[in-house]
Amino acid sequence: MAKSCQITGKTAMSGNNVSHSKRRTKRVFNVNLFTKKFFWVEQQIWISLTLSAAGLRTINKLGLDAAIKQAASKGYLTELKTVEE
Repeated sequence: MAKSCQITGKTAMSGNNVSHSKRRTKRVFNVNLFTKKFFWVEQQIWISLTLSAAGLRTINKLGLDAAIKQAASKGYLTELKTVEE
């Protein structure tokens, strides 16, 4: 699985190094990703999502059900992992 947020679709970005480094290589700006478990009340199951910090704020703002539906419609969320508790 690629390093991307399942809610916002954020991925790593590339950019230039600072001008005084004397190397002409690209720099990679990684996403702040972590795995978090949620209880999806509408489906009565525990799910595990790979999120960025912005994705967590989106879930707090919209709610889990609305954020999952929005991510699925945009194509960011392809599969849901259920967690057995």
